[in-house]
Amino acid sequence: HKPTYDSMRQSLEAMKAHCLNNGVTDISMPRIGCGLDGLEWSKVSAILGEVFEDTDINITVYSL
Repeated sequence: HKPTYDSMRQSLEAMKAHCLNNGVTDISMPRIGCGLDGLEWSKVSAILGEVFEDTDINITVYSL
């Protein structure tokens, strides 16, 4: 199934919890949910920022 903005937020919240529980301080990822999945990067990026705004986790996003 393709992701929705709600399922993306839920996944990112789970990722945040995992990072906080396991001492992860840096994440590198592509523009998840975009491309073939059809989500808009501007919306995904905003969700990503909202989910991780209260942490010290550094996120690096790569694109080709």
